[in-house]
Amino acid sequence: MDGRVPGAAMFKAACPDCRGRFELAASALRLAIGASRRTTFYSFTCPDCGTAVRKPAGERIVELLTGGGVRTLRLHSTV
Repeated sequence: MDGRVPGAAMFKAACPDCRGRFELAASALRLAIGASRRTTFYSFTCPDCGTAVRKPAGERIVELLTGGGVRTLRLHSTV
């Protein structure tokens, strides 16, 4: 058994370090939404090599991840 929940959203991802390709459940991803493109990203830990991966998230990625149940953190400006 691979730990997948029937009907749960799965997301394809890749690790820039080990170049592994895999599918991750929504619970394995985190989404941070900031005030700009530079501060809006998603992150996960590579299941193959353990590297913490952070990738930019454009509008479409944000829609897909939030729609799939990924936990979201809204970053607030201190200005």
